[in-house]
Amino acid sequence: MSGFFTPRMFLTVGGAVLLLLGIVGYLGIFTEEAYSWFWLDSGENIAHTVLGIVALAAVFVPGLNSALAPYYRPIVILVGLIALFFGVYGFVVAGDTSGANTFGVANLESPADNILHLVVAAWAFASAFMGRETSMA
Repeated sequence: MSGFFTPRMFLTVGGAVLLLLGIVGYLGIFTEEAYSWFWLDSGENIAHTVLGIVALAAVFVPGLNSALAPYYRPIVILVGLIALFFGVYGFVVAGDTSGANTFGVANLESPADNILHLVVAAWAFASAFMGRETSMA
C-alpha cells in the first residue's frame, strides 16, 4: 500500500480519476436533477478533464515525464493546496444559491463535494510527505 502514496502514483491514479470524472460529467450522468447531493457542472468538467490530461501527460509522455519527474513532489503539494483551498472554500460559500459560486466558474454545491476535495488534499499531502519514490529501472 505504501506504493500508492507516492507523488508519481498520485499523479497517475489521480489523473486517471480526474479524466474519467470529466468524461462522466460530459455524459450528464451526475446532474443536479439526478443527484441533489453531488453533481458536476460544465466548469468542473473542463477543470477535471484538463487536470487529468496534464497529470497523466506528466507521468506518461516521453521526455515530459523525465523533465518533470524531479518536480512531482512540488506539483503534488500544489495540487494538495488547491484541493484544500476548494474544500474549505466550499464550506465558506455553502448555501450560495446564485449558481456558479466559485469565482463564477463552478459550483461547490454540497458537503459531499467539499469533503471529496479535502480527501484529495489529504491524499496529496500523504503522497508528497510520506511517500517514497522507488526507481522504475
